[in-house]
Amino acid sequence: MGKVSAGATMSLDGYIAGPEESGFDLLFQWYGNGEVEIPSASPDVPPIRLSAASAELIKSEWENTGALLVGRYLYDMTNAWGGRHPMNVTTVVLTHQRPVDRPEDDENFVFVTEGIEAAVAKAKELAGDKNVGVNGGQMARQCLEAGLLDAVGIELVPILLGGGKKLFDELAATPVEFDGPITVVEGTGVTHLRYRVNK
Repeated sequence: MGKVSAGATMSLDGYIAGPEESGFDLLFQWYGNGEVEIPSASPDVPPIRLSAASAELIKSEWENTGALLVGRYLYDMTNAWGGRHPMNVTTVVLTHQRPVDRPEDDENFVFVTEGIEAAVAKAKELAGDKNVGVNGGQMARQCLEAGLLDAVGIELVPILLGGGKKLFDELAATPVEFDGPITVVEGTGVTHLRYRVNK
């Protein structure tokens, strides 16, 4: 069975979004500063173009991901990525209430209302032997607090946002220790760091 891994692009001062959901243009410059194109399965999200070092890591991780877990906030904010996540895998959405325009689950989106444990279990079922990717700070925090998170990936970019949202905002139990970094990859405009959760 695969691992459950959360990840985020982060500024040097520790923010995954700036004040009032700003700064994404700066945070994600590395998505378009290279020569290697990675296609997108989303009709609303163009392919990304990464440096060779970044592309090698990201391609491998995408190929080994069998399902994603996101919260309703990210699902709504991205307008459901136009109907399919760019990574081309089924996305489990943890929500209090399923969207009215999605009365049934399909190969693109599965909605879970029973809490983080049920959402992770469903994502693992869908992923099979592959990994589950957790996207969004609130989902990452809930997984970590529930003891369900195996790894964390940080894409560290050389900017300062001065405030905003952190990956593990309002974490209930601290400190939390990680092993690593077990992987360090220097891309163009980004350093990729991978850690294991010390359980």
